[in-house]
This record gives sequence, C-alpha cells and structure tokens, in this order.
Amino acid sequence: MSGRTHARACPERTCVGCRERAAKTELLRTVVIEDACVPDPRGTLPGRGAYVHPAPACLDLAVRRRAFPRALRVPGPLDVMALRQYVEQTEGCRQRLAEQATP
Repeated sequence: MSGRTHARACPERTCVGCRERAAKTELLRTVVIEDACVPDPRGTLPGRGAYVHPAPACLDLAVRRRAFPRALRVPGPLDVMALRQYVEQTEGCRQRLAEQATP
C-alpha cells in the first residue's frame, strides 16, 4: 500500500446555455419526450440528453440560442414549459434555503 488516496474522476459536461464546463452533478439533464424538452434530474430517462445549469439565466440563453433542438438532434422547436417550471421551482427552493441559513 502506498498510502495515497485515489480521487475519483468527476465527469464533466458543457451547459448548452452558457457553454461553461461543470461537473455533471451541478447540471440538469434534459431529454425530449413528444416534442417537449423535459427535466431528467435523476438522469435515468432514455434517449439523448443535453445539460444545462438549473438557473433561469442559462435556460433563457439556451432557448434564445436554439441550443436544445441542436444538442438533442431533433428538428423544429421544442416546448420548454416543463423545464422552465422545474428550474423556477428549484430556484425558489434554493432561495428559501439560503434565507433560512443566514440568521
């Protein structure tokens, strides 16, 4: 035994909104289901996935750049309402937790 600890490699993905690389655990996976871009927080839904930061700014940027259809390789526009609702809901939870943490 050499006494060294082995650090596991953390997979990285690129956000389709801001184009920054981040750890896979920090990003939200999205997939296409019937012409709609839906969140896949557990990462278990079948099909090709695209990753985005779970922040409204990155989501808006990805929609404006038409990044989801290109990354998911589907023709035409995608409905992102379910994804937008999920991001807004998680953003609200994060804000409430931050407010509770500061006395």
